[in-house]
Amino acid sequence: MEITFPTLEDFSFLFPEMDPNVNSKKRSHPESSQTQWNNNNNSNIFNDDDTNSNTLNDILNSLIQFDKQIPKQEQYQQQQPPRTQPTPMMKYNSNEMILDFDQVVTKKARRSDATAIATATANITNTATTSSIVGPQRRLWVKDRSKHWWQTCSSPDFPEEEFRRCFRMSKSTFEFICRELDSVVTKKNTMLREAIPVRQRVAVCIWRLATGDPLRLVSKRFGLGISTCHKLVLEVCSAIKKVLMPKFISWPDEQNMKLIKQEYESLSGVPNVGGSMYTTHIPIIAPKSNVNSYFNKRHTQRNQKTSYSVTVQGVVDTRGIFTDVCIGWPGSYPDDQVLEKSVLYQRVMRGNLKDVWVVGNSGFPLMDGILVPYTHQNLTWTQHAFNEKVGDIQKVCKDAFAKVKGRWSCLQKRTEVKIEDLPGVLGACCVLHNICEMRNEKMDPEWSFELFDDEMVAENGVRSAAAAQARDNIAHDLLHRGRAGK
Repeated sequence: MEITFPTLEDFSFLFPEMDPNVNSKKRSHPESSQTQWNNNNNSNIFNDDDTNSNTLNDILNSLIQFDKQIPKQEQYQQQQPPRTQPTPMMKYNSNEMILDFDQVVTKKARRSDATAIATATANITNTATTSSIVGPQRRLWVKDRSKHWWQTCSSPDFPEEEFRRCFRMSKSTFEFICRELDSVVTKKNTMLREAIPVRQRVAVCIWRLATGDPLRLVSKRFGLGISTCHKLVLEVCSAIKKVLMPKFISWPDEQNMKLIKQEYESLSGVPNVGGSMYTTHIPIIAPKSNVNSYFNKRHTQRNQKTSYSVTVQGVVDTRGIFTDVCIGWPGSYPDDQVLEKSVLYQRVMRGNLKDVWVVGNSGFPLMDGILVPYTHQNLTWTQHAFNEKVGDIQKVCKDAFAKVKGRWSCLQKRTEVKIEDLPGVLGACCVLHNICEMRNEKMDPEWSFELFDDEMVAENGVRSAAAAQARDNIAHDLLHRGRAGK
């Protein structure tokens, strides 16, 4: 195969320092011309490393100028008819080189490649020079959000009543919670940004629980990102459950239990009552897994709308302060099944509730330590009077749950929190309720909430003959002491 290359004379106008009187007969010796051009350039280009870049740039600039001087040749090339048959040999033409696979490589294409190489070389050189002087820098883009509302709200001059309306508690109680959580919630500053202060973190969580506002509105209030607000709510709730729950929700010791018994007996006349028990349901969005377990049939029938829920079982003292909670079991479970899953049930089975009654409604079974009303028909006057006294005790726990749902509005509607994170949020609400009650925080009438949960009689209503006899004795004793009907 015969291959022909352009000679030095074809590029003579690019290099004026070369001999213009090149013998045209040397076209018949392309190899010698090519060799001579390479040798000359080798002697001029590669002798000195410092002049290497300058010589290369001169050649590339010459090729660029040559691009502007051949419009006629390009016009001639465009007028050529398309080739229909592949050429088996490579032929040289002043305008193009045609390969055996019918690919056209023009001089303009070569010049474009040369220009791109020159530009890339210059950019690399400039970048290397700049990097060596300035050095790499990290940048972080953060959306600018207004924090005016939170700055105004956290000011000492902010009115106390307005603060209590926003956060469902006084400033002193809020500061108390911040101090208790400081060691767990505090984050360190980083090179990219400053950490969010503890007071703002706690405020985001409490505002979200108190108002139930969507995260996008919480974001606008506090000047933080939506995902950041969601993360703060879960982190603070987890800290409340971990740090504050053991301090503020605990089973009474012997001395406190004795005091609680006296207070309940003064209220109802029923002796040895150590707590009032109730189970409420918290509406949720249908979970992705095990959805049938969370389906609430009773709420669905009553509201004519498909409902899903989780349960919260609580025991309270006479002040409505929780002493025991069981959170997060599916809404399809009846009250007696939720009881069997609780720590309270384990106390009962171990005999730790000796001489102590926890009073529940008809959804719980009658057993040692658990006192419930009569559920059969045709009640005697004594049994009916006993049920009224049990209802007075039950009202204490129902009122406590009504306060929890009234103060923390997020529990009144379907929550967007995942099932695995929900116990932390519900536990935090119960802890915050206890703190507010212990510090005598007032409950505004506008926060009131009507609590309604469908009660279903337990299938096995009587599980202990001794408990049944004890209940009859209590009912008769109320009658003989004249406490029945009062």
